[in-house]
Amino acid sequence: MLEVKTLEKPDERRDFPRGHIEAVHLSDLDFAAATLEPGWRWSESVGPIAGTDTCQMHHNGYVLQGRLHIHMDEGAETEVGPGEVYVCTPGHDAWVVGDEQVVVFDFQGQTAREFAKK
Repeated sequence: MLEVKTLEKPDERRDFPRGHIEAVHLSDLDFAAATLEPGWRWSESVGPIAGTDTCQMHHNGYVLQGRLHIHMDEGAETEVGPGEVYVCTPGHDAWVVGDEQVVVFDFQGQTAREFAKK
């Protein structure tokens, strides 16, 4: 099997306040690119759509641009920035740090298929 797709022609685009994701769906991988504007915060921009107080998705991410602060429900927190790879389990809030747009790649099917959906 060999599959190739491009984000220049995503399978879907999902818009939400202060951001959007573009996703491609392959047989064994769903890939999403999230673009988040300054002022974006999951609990304010996506939480009302998802119907939960914090994000309940697992993320395997790579930050291409900008800085993202992640706060876990149990209290742990960190910032991730360009060139950093991270794993974030369900139960967190996140927000853009500063005035630069954040671009994050997510290699997890759950994000590409369910993020910012009811």
